Amino acid sequence: MPVIVLICAVWLSTGKSFAADPQVSAAPLRAKYTELNKHLLNNQFQRALYLDSAESSTDLKGEIYAVVDYPFATVNDALNNPAHWCDVLILHINIKYCHTSSNQSGTVLTVSLGRKHDQPLEDAYRAEFNYRGVITTPDYFAVELNAESGPLSTHDYRIWIEATSVNDGRTFLHFTYAYAFGLTGRLAMQAYLATIGRDKVGFTVTDKLPNGQPSYIQGVRGVVERNTMRYYLAIDAYLAALTAPPKDQLEKRLRHWHNATEQYARQLHEVERGDYLEMKRREYQRQQVAQ
Repeated sequence: MPVIVLICAVWLSTGKSFAADPQVSAAPLRAKYTELNKHLLNNQFQRALYLDSAESSTDLKGEIYAVVDYPFATVNDALNNPAHWCDVLILHINIKYCHTSSNQSGTVLTVSLGRKHDQPLEDAYRAEFNYRGVITTPDYFAVELNAESGPLSTHDYRIWIEATSVNDGRTFLHFTYAYAFGLTGRLAMQAYLATIGRDKVGFTVTDKLPNGQPSYIQGVRGVVERNTMRYYLAIDAYLAALTAPPKDQLEKRLRHWHNATEQYARQLHEVERGDYLEMKRREYQRQQVAQ
């Protein structure tokens, strides 16, 4: 698999720590909830969700704000725990393996990224991300995962997720990812977008076509938006399956994720439902045996 496709599947954000930031609390997130209220109620996603992306000369960022129909305590128990994250991440079509372990620095997630079809682990790209619980209060938590470097001069990988309680027993969730890159990474991305990625689009509407249909953003922001959504839908699928008996949760997560991605088939369709389910069942079993 070309390394650039692996870069496009990476799920992290800018590599700065927020531990000392006084804005890491429920108040700014709730202010964002109020600010985005109209967008959450009326949007193209048919769910309470707002997606944004940004591109600079050195990095990319994608982020989602969403209201989920689960109490804060449920979301906190599910996502503010490194032991659960591999069950979330394995839902993504490009994640072939995930394992949580501990070392002197804390908790580490070892993740293998690869093709959208079956692939031996030795052929996938292996990355290790540090997990850190930033803050937990009765109505707010924040978690980050980060890695210093990646393939083709990419660096400062980080995922950030925070959540707070809102009205009617629901939870407002903020998910961010991005990475920084150098010249090699930029050239590789350009090559990807000129070939197999040239017809792919993101979610931001840039114009209207002559037939009245929306014209969506392309290029690197399209890349970052697609993967932001894929990982958010993995989080949502994990939460949705928690009410099922433990023996049924994997199957419910897999079906929920694929069904959700097919709601946005223009951006996210990759493989047919049966192929995805069979592949992921095997990958999950491989993951359990390896651990």
